[in-house]
Amino acid sequence: MLEIGDLLVPRSVLAQLRVGNKKAALQEIARRAAAMIGIAERTIYEVLAERERLGSTGIGKGVAIPHGKIGGLDRLYGIFARLERPIRFEAIDNQPIDLMFVLLAPADAGAEHLRALALVSRLLRDNTICQKLRGTDNADALYALLTDRTETNAA
Repeated sequence: MLEIGDLLVPRSVLAQLRVGNKKAALQEIARRAAAMIGIAERTIYEVLAERERLGSTGIGKGVAIPHGKIGGLDRLYGIFARLERPIRFEAIDNQPIDLMFVLLAPADAGAEHLRALALVSRLLRDNTICQKLRGTDNADALYALLTDRTETNAA
């Protein structure tokens, strides 16, 4: 069974991402992701930006789950960012977002990509978990909260 710990590693958790808008957030995430997974920053940004053009991945209550499929990836990758300040993201509830979980999947990922999206969505729809995530600006603590199986199984 897929778990958040399968998607994240400690260095893929960003505790105080300082960005002023949606484009800057996606660019910074793409830059960080490129260093971790060895895919060109521009490629990652373009996949995420293209998905946003189809409709915002802001799911409401201050949360966004940008995602996309990229050729050359061997597995699913997640990057979590707690923003220093909320930004406008055209979310479905028109509220600014401050929690982002970016999901990058291999080009041929079908059901696995959807299972990962559902898993992340369930986790970040849990108000208690989001409150705890907003309550710390320590990357190790954020990683522990995100990957704690007792928390995530309750969601």
